[in-house]
Amino acid sequence: MSHQQWMALRSYTRADTVSGRRVSRESLRRIAEFGRPYRRELVLFLVLVVADAAITVGTPLLLKTVLDDGVGHHDRSVVVWGASAVAALALVDAVVGLAQRWYSARIGEGLIYDLRSRVFDHVQRMPVAFFTRTQTGSLVSRLNSDVIGAQQAFTSTLSSVVSNAVTLLLVLATMLWLSWQITLVSLLVLPLFVLPAKWVGGKLQTITRESMTLNAAMSQTMTERFNVSGALLVKIFGRADQETAEFDAKAARVRDIGVVSAMYSRVFFTALTVIASLATAVVYGIGGILVIDGRLGIGTLVALSALLLRLYGPLTALSNVHVDVMTALVSFDRVFEVLDLAPMVADRPGALDLPADAPASVELDGVSFRYPRADEVSLASLESVATLDASPSAQVLSDVSFTVEPGQLVALVGPSGAGKTTITALVGRLYDATSGAVRVGGHDVRDLTQASLRAALGVVTQDAHMFHDTIRANLRYAAPGATDEQLHEALRAAQIADLVDSLPDGLDTVVGDRGYRLSGGEKQRLAIARLLLKAPRVVVLDEATAHLDSESEAAVQRAFDTALAGRTSIVVAHRLSTVRGADQILVVEGGRIVERGTHDELLALGGLYAELHATQFAPA
Repeated sequence: MSHQQWMALRSYTRADTVSGRRVSRESLRRIAEFGRPYRRELVLFLVLVVADAAITVGTPLLLKTVLDDGVGHHDRSVVVWGASAVAALALVDAVVGLAQRWYSARIGEGLIYDLRSRVFDHVQRMPVAFFTRTQTGSLVSRLNSDVIGAQQAFTSTLSSVVSNAVTLLLVLATMLWLSWQITLVSLLVLPLFVLPAKWVGGKLQTITRESMTLNAAMSQTMTERFNVSGALLVKIFGRADQETAEFDAKAARVRDIGVVSAMYSRVFFTALTVIASLATAVVYGIGGILVIDGRLGIGTLVALSALLLRLYGPLTALSNVHVDVMTALVSFDRVFEVLDLAPMVADRPGALDLPADAPASVELDGVSFRYPRADEVSLASLESVATLDASPSAQVLSDVSFTVEPGQLVALVGPSGAGKTTITALVGRLYDATSGAVRVGGHDVRDLTQASLRAALGVVTQDAHMFHDTIRANLRYAAPGATDEQLHEALRAAQIADLVDSLPDGLDTVVGDRGYRLSGGEKQRLAIARLLLKAPRVVVLDEATAHLDSESEAAVQRAFDTALAGRTSIVVAHRLSTVRGADQILVVEGGRIVERGTHDELLALGGLYAELHATQFAPA
């Protein structure tokens, strides 16, 4: 009974989280679709739930038979038969309980797997713009809290509603059959059960909400301070004591809330226990008089008392059942909200694979671009805002046209914010051009499958990301089937084999969170090795040496010479010394190509490139 009381109290405390929410018929249809693969298990599960509810009534009736027909009539056989039946029913109840739990776990874990897989796969296919806006914690919550909440619609919520409803009907019918007078008195006590739950639930809503907010704040603090960048910032500014004090204050409030919450819960359970005891006393008082008057058997009185304990739990739970149901259905709705957000960058119907014999050329033809609006790529609930901004963004690129022939190296240079990185993002189809066309191998990238386009393209960014895994795993991310010899060959070409060989664990060395155990130059060279393993036809380098010291830059540049040899290459460069030998240099300013030519031609032109060159190479 205490478990049922707790479930009822939980419903009241979270009632405000689903207030005003509605679940559409379409959502209900989709929920049913998710349950369709488990319909056989669901039917058997519900049969077991009903059987368990029936056993709840069976035991008190058997006790009635033992006392009235056995003990009351001094019939040993009835006593032995009845006691044996009670024992057998207990064993059956245990088996039914185990089977019910197995089916519940089977359905629940299966649904969690299905939902998580669908959401994870869908999120992986979202454009980069989606990830630049959403809060990672909110997104992870959809795969954890909301997915688990959704599966409860088919397991705990469904079983609770069916079990409580069947139990209530059977218990009430049995009690009315045994004694309508005592049943009526028992129902009059019901408000004393429901009112404490509502009162305590209202009190707990406020402190539960504050507790969740504080716990979220503590989690955010730990996430930011426990990663390498956050820990380094705390140490640089000497803020360790202040950080500890601020964290302690939040933790202390959570502690205090926990004490208050525990006391409210204890008051609630104590009140219900007292009320249950009073109700039992009333039943025995009235029933005892009826027994003395010969209008009721002693076994019937005991059965009524046992059934009474099985009456209030389901009644209390069902009094707020809509909250449990809506909570589970709203969780489904939040999952569907993510699944219904269509990726802006997606394969067209009938999209073709980039032919293996297509020339390794890149062309931008009259390309203009503005970043998508927030409401086109994200959800307000994933950004923790009321509504998303629907105003259009500023134009980033305007009428950009150029061609990179197979085997050529073209450099993009210009001031920060000119649009250089955006151009490379369009080549890899991280975004789609607003107007104009981007072609790779003579094919519009929008007509190609993204998988085949990305397979032909290799990218090294300014901050080469490494997973918290071994060097071997990070390299094989580009070529899962690569042998150790192939890995070593790529490392040698990337000018980093000697370093890896000198490490105690070699290829099995864990690089740390985002590769922080490696220097910037070492990470870049590992990224080049990874690119070489992929062996792309087109290479994009996005300011890959911008923040390296001269020694690291020289090592990385030697690795680039190997990586770019014979490949079509687009290089975004801040340091002009790295692109002097480019076949063509494009000077980008304000989203337009304002100059183009070789290094010598642009210097002779005396324009923006010449100014940038003079600034970088001015005598100290």
